[in-house]
Amino acid sequence: LTHSIHSAGIDVQTTALSFELFPPKTEEQRELMWRSVAQLRRYAPEYFSVTFGAGGSTLDYTVTTVRELREQHGLDAAPHLSCMGGTRAEIRALLGAYAELGCRRIVALRGDMPSGMATPGEFAYAVDLVRFIRAEFGDHFRLEVAAYPEFHPQAVSADADLRHFVEKCRAGADAAITQYFFNADAYFRFVEVVRAEGVEIPIIPGIMPIANFSQLRRFSAMCGAEIPRWLERRLSAMGDDADAIRSYGADVVAELCRRLLAGGAPGLHIYTLNRARATTAILDRLGIRLVYTSPSPRDFL
Repeated sequence: LTHSIHSAGIDVQTTALSFELFPPKTEEQRELMWRSVAQLRRYAPEYFSVTFGAGGSTLDYTVTTVRELREQHGLDAAPHLSCMGGTRAEIRALLGAYAELGCRRIVALRGDMPSGMATPGEFAYAVDLVRFIRAEFGDHFRLEVAAYPEFHPQAVSADADLRHFVEKCRAGADAAITQYFFNADAYFRFVEVVRAEGVEIPIIPGIMPIANFSQLRRFSAMCGAEIPRWLERRLSAMGDDADAIRSYGADVVAELCRRLLAGGAPGLHIYTLNRARATTAILDRLGIRLVYTSPSPRDFL
């Protein structure tokens, strides 16, 4: 499906609209997520991705969410898969389970070291995971990998970060999803540099809605995403006015998306945090209209 964007003389077609979820752990979180999915599915996204819970019952939440998206709601789901801390046998079994569920897309990541573990497991980097999946499952899965327009926070240098990304692409990645950012020039420069290295896969910008400034500041400190000084000052000046922050944030992020799409970005991957309101505000400002005007009956199963 194709979404048209008409604004300020721009007529941009995007065929890649996807939404990221995290697996709920409580019944309250579960109800919130499914209400959000019911709203977001009406924009006919290509897929919903589901973040990775590392180990034991936490991982079960990811598998359960993927299964319910696919089997109960008829939606394409792309599980995130982190190699950090996992063995080859564990990862092989998990990939086999996803294949049996009908998944054809995996978001392949290095991830963070699980709490309490001293060694990274059998794979140290995402490129190792990409190679393993290709060796074990061939072309069964479409592989999405991470990209960092503002550089990975643990990268020893900009050149090393670029080399690692190019290696992942050459190892068999089909597309990349970026960490979120608020500087469009960082994205365009990153694309320019990797294209010069011969990387031609789609690089889809990751978009973070602004709904809670304290939360955004905390996330950005952890992942190394820069909040521009002008944006931080404006949001800080709004204090506890949640409505003002949401409205201004939607304006800012919609303008970022508009510029990215006008400049050739192949689509948008939105980090929803399991909430629809901030995401739909951005899409409405972009002029992306609902494809389905009412939820499917399966949304209420």
